[in-house]
This record gives sequence, C-alpha cells and structure tokens, in this order.
Amino acid sequence: MTTILEVKQLSKQFSDFYAVDKIDFKVSKGSCFGLLGPNGAGKTTTIEMLEGILAPSSGDILFNDKPITREDFQKLGIQFQHTALQDYLTVRETLMLFSSFYSKTLPTDDLIEQCQLAEFINVDHRKLSGGQKQRLLLALALINDPELIFLDEPTTGLDPHSRRLFWDLVNNIKAQGKTILLTTHYMDEAEYLCDQIAIMDKGKIIAMNSPENLLREHFKGALISLPKENLSASHNLVNVQFSQDSALIHTDDTEATIAALLAQQISLQGLQIKSANLDDLFLKLTGHGLQSQGEQQDV
Repeated sequence: MTTILEVKQLSKQFSDFYAVDKIDFKVSKGSCFGLLGPNGAGKTTTIEMLEGILAPSSGDILFNDKPITREDFQKLGIQFQHTALQDYLTVRETLMLFSSFYSKTLPTDDLIEQCQLAEFINVDHRKLSGGQKQRLLLALALINDPELIFLDEPTTGLDPHSRRLFWDLVNNIKAQGKTILLTTHYMDEAEYLCDQIAIMDKGKIIAMNSPENLLREHFKGALISLPKENLSASHNLVNVQFSQDSALIHTDDTEATIAALLAQQISLQGLQIKSANLDDLFLKLTGHGLQSQGEQQDV
C-alpha cells in the first residue's frame, strides 16, 4: 500500500527527559493507524510534532515521501483533545466560521449529514453534550477535506453509546478513502477501528503490527483470570501477571493449569477463561496495565 506518512528516528527532548525517543513507523493511505499507550507514554507529543505544533529534537517526518512542509499542514485535519470555540455561536455558525479559514472546504450540508449534526445544528455549541461536541469537532477536522486526519483521544470521557456512535462515524470516514491517525488509551477502541497499531510506553514504540497479528504473535492458548485476593505470596505460579484487580495466567493447557490451582488449594471463585485482547497484550509487554484518565499528565 502507498505510504502517506513516515516517521524516522523521531525524538522530542525536554531538558534531560525524552518524551519521545527515536520512534519509527509508516501510515498507509486509506488506513486507520493507532498510537496506543497509557497517559504519559508520549502519544500526544508525537502527534503534536506530526501536526507541526512542536518542533522535533531530531528525526524526520515525511508526507507523501517528502519532508513535510508548511503547505502540507494545510492538508491535515485535526481533532484536538481540547478545542476552544467562539462563544455564543450555534453549531451551524461555528461550521461557517471555520469554513472561512480555508480556501478549499467541504459543503456544510455534507458535513452536517456525515457527522450527524442535524438534530442540534441551531443549538449554541456550549449547550451540547459530550458526544455531540465531539461530533462537531470531528466535522471541524474534516472541513478542509484533509488527506490525513488526526484524532487525539477523541472519545475520552464519553459514555459507551456515544463512543460507539463516534466509532461508526470514524469507520464511515475511512470507508471514503481517508487516512486516520488515532491516539487512544482505550484498547477496545483501537481493536475496533485500527488496521495497524503501535504501542507506546515511556516514549518508545514497544510493539507494532495489526491487532490480530500482535495477539497471534504474543499469545497462544488461553488466559485464566482470577481475583487477585485468591492468591497469596506462598502460591507458586508461572506465567502469571497482575493487573489492578486480577491475576492473569497464560496457559497452553487449561485443564492442567486448573488442576495445578486446585492442588495448591487456590479458590476458583471468580475464575474466567478468555481469549487475549489488547489490554492483556499491553500488560504482558509492559508489566503494568493502562492507567486511567487523569492519573498522570499525558505528554
């Protein structure tokens, strides 16, 4: 597939701290590429360098096989985590205001239909719900008909229904041939939307592939989940890792592992057997689970 964006040895240093440390990746045209990781992993700093907001300390950013230029930034669409909009404007007036910033724009009616804004098009944007505001911000990111769209943690704080609705909008955009670069700390979001993912931790990319290939590469068999309180320091277990509330045991022989648990008189109350997902992969690769929103400032 044709590459629209390529990053080579990209770094960002603040004093003696590397927020982003020599990362490499490529984004194919027409795909959704996900940058995953907990708060503080370096996702937002990476995105801000790609958008031209921050200057890299070192490394290269290529857009359509050439070093990215100021003119190329006009071909990007950006949905920030937080966007300040002009007060006292309706949704329609906000769309018209942002349309005036560009020489080339999509028709307003098309954006209203695509992002499902019709039901609140004449409402003051300050009165929108969280999900409605994110749909407006998505329309603003699309207003200049961009080649590449950045979505920086767009569903943080949304309820499950609003998140699913937003996911459907993103899939519809991708179906039109647009390229999307998504940052998220929701692994289910990445698994649902992304063709390719890069998992970041402490400024580095620690794994990169399609979600299916990453899971196939790192997991065989099944995962047995037990409440953490079922275990004690005296228990002798292998291939076990701990999340906030659970102990996860990776096993190729479920029956033998359960027999071993019983032999050590470990309670099976609350036991679950499941296939691995991206949350399990992140725990395996980093030794810790994803931090919840607000525990640590993202960079």
